[in-house]
Amino acid sequence: MRKIDALLSEYGESHKNATNKTIHWVCVPLIFFSIVALIASIPAGPLEKMAGENDAFTNWATIVLLLATVYYVSLSIPLAIGLVLFAVGCLQVAFFISRLNILPLWQAALIIFVLAWIGQFYGHKIEGKKPSFLKDIQFLLIGPAWLMHFIYKKIRIPY
Repeated sequence: MRKIDALLSEYGESHKNATNKTIHWVCVPLIFFSIVALIASIPAGPLEKMAGENDAFTNWATIVLLLATVYYVSLSIPLAIGLVLFAVGCLQVAFFISRLNILPLWQAALIIFVLAWIGQFYGHKIEGKKPSFLKDIQFLLIGPAWLMHFIYKKIRIPY
């Protein structure tokens, strides 16, 4: 069995309840986005000066996402491609939110992060099982891949 299959299977063991799954379809992408936005909020200093302020990709989140991509590629290149596309979308939305000047990006991201985690823990309360990442921290990265693999199955893309 491939490592990705084993990880997805193990992750799925604590995500069988329909309500918990639905909550995960909302909260996992929101948590992923909020982490990207929080990291993108960290001043990038010289990087920003070189690229200018109108660049959604010149920030620390891009560097962290490149490292996460290496991990995803080691598990599944097709899933990595899908997750990179989602990550690029997250960077673009974060850039858009930062330009709205309603709330600082970090504050909006923090609100989303807290609310999404409340949802996640509520889902696991319904499920009756602890979140997978409490057993193994790498499951924080497997959650988005778990959702992506369902999308791939639906549109018949091998992962």
